[in-house]
Amino acid sequence: MKFISPKVDYAFKKIFGSEQSQAILISFLNAIIYGGNQIIQSLTIVNPYNPGQAMTLKDTYLDVKAVLEDGSIVIIEMQVARVSAFSKRVVYNLGKAYTNQLGIGENYLTLTPVIALTITDFILFNQTTDVINQFVFQEKTKKFEYPDAELQLFFIELPKFKKTLSELSSLSDKWIYFIKEAATLDTIPDKLGEVNEIELALTIANQAEMTVEELEFVERRAMMFQDEKGRIIYAQEEGRKEGRKEGRKEGKITEAIALILRQLKKRFGEIPMAITSQIETLSLEELESLGEDFLDFNRLADLEHWLEARGD
Repeated sequence: MKFISPKVDYAFKKIFGSEQSQAILISFLNAIIYGGNQIIQSLTIVNPYNPGQAMTLKDTYLDVKAVLEDGSIVIIEMQVARVSAFSKRVVYNLGKAYTNQLGIGENYLTLTPVIALTITDFILFNQTTDVINQFVFQEKTKKFEYPDAELQLFFIELPKFKKTLSELSSLSDKWIYFIKEAATLDTIPDKLGEVNEIELALTIANQAEMTVEELEFVERRAMMFQDEKGRIIYAQEEGRKEGRKEGRKEGKITEAIALILRQLKKRFGEIPMAITSQIETLSLEELESLGEDFLDFNRLADLEHWLEARGD
């Protein structure tokens, strides 16, 4: 057996966000959010994985969104590469999911809690060695929580997880090991197979069960991120060398703008003139940030939000 890596966003969506993934997602969320207790009994996956739609990479979010039986909304995202303002984007997406529940004139009482669960393949919090961290609103000095637990942030930092297969004990251990190590396995270990939902997740991740088109797309998706990241890093390094020699030049900014626009056009097609004009006003530092951040954009609206945030 050979398994696709759940750390590739497309694979993550297929494993946790398919129509047959309800039991998988329930087990995973209970493990991470509720310490393995069977609190969540049912949920509905919003915008489930669709291979034809996902392969276009246009107007399709590759994160996973679910609505729990009590109406609470959970957004689950896999983030491989560290990008600037990432922590701000997580909060922005959390707030957007909360406020988008209300239409004009609707009552605040209809609002339901939103949980953002973010998995990172990099260390985000150096203050602790804990793999799972939870953030809620609370009073700063006395530490008591806000009356309405409307917004919660959960983070799983994969590099902090050091347990071997034989050391896995809790349900959360097994799910985190699955996400981090599935691509290195050649069979379903007993430690993971004893959890029916993880066995099902590995079955979905089994390359033998995927079409040739899906496998090719997963490989292209993983390579695309690596190639684009490499090109941007190379361009940045070249820009820094020129900057040390001659200072920042208009020519270097022009090259950076051209590079960014080429990459954006490959991802989203023709870029509207209004957006192009905004990009042409960015500083070299802002262009470098955009060069990193746009890899995480799933639609043109994400670029527009990024530019609006820069203008605030």
